[in-house]
Amino acid sequence: MSKIQATFERLQAQGRKALIPFIAAGDPDPALTVPLMHALVEAGADIIELGVPFSDPMADGPTIQRASERALKKGVSLRRTLEMAANFRADNNETPVVLMGYANPIEAMGVDAFAAAAFDAGVDGVLAVDYPPEESADFARAMRANALDPIFLLAPTSTEARVALVAKLASGYVYYVSLEGVTGSGDLDVAAVARRVPEIHAAVGVPVGVGFGIRDARTAGAIARFANAVIVGSRIIEEIEQSQPGEVCARVKRLVAELRRGMDESGQSR
Repeated sequence: MSKIQATFERLQAQGRKALIPFIAAGDPDPALTVPLMHALVEAGADIIELGVPFSDPMADGPTIQRASERALKKGVSLRRTLEMAANFRADNNETPVVLMGYANPIEAMGVDAFAAAAFDAGVDGVLAVDYPPEESADFARAMRANALDPIFLLAPTSTEARVALVAKLASGYVYYVSLEGVTGSGDLDVAAVARRVPEIHAAVGVPVGVGFGIRDARTAGAIARFANAVIVGSRIIEEIEQSQPGEVCARVKRLVAELRRGMDESGQSR
């Protein structure tokens, strides 16, 4: 059983939902990434999505694009991201880490070499935004061969055929994109997401996390009533941007703790 599956099973037994925050490796400074990861866990994160900086993050809005740009200027690459994951894992062997990024750096390293390196670094899952499920059977096979969960995106526009294909390939969880567009865009229609997520969950057979558009404890609590996980990225990056270097971890920890409280106080999350 993977760490991700074990985490969801433990939370289900407790009547709780997973909080999955996203940060970009190297933002705002490489030296802060591992301390930030520990701060996320201390604040109540159950799984961490660690973004791999990329020069053309097409699915990301301006906020996460800026995070990638800051990290790239500091020389953060896929290999350095893996080093950060390994450094985190040296002190925390419980919290699952999911790498989130794009296919280009993985292809440059080689899919098999990447999968082996990710396993060695203590990574538990990989979400490559631009690996379409229709072309990802070999990718998913390489991930599973190295005890990594291949994680895929689904959206309001996903067809039944794509949902069925993701059901065959995905493990760990499925990331449901609650909005059409890029990260950080639009207003979240909670009622529409609430109608769609149970259908997705029934079809894919693994937990469903909802991301895009979740910015506060109230919305996190509303999503936690019907989703298996709440995923928050842009709002955390904004908090990082607005923080002075010495207060980044404390401010992010405070924000994530608020999200956790909102989830735990919601009617179906406890």
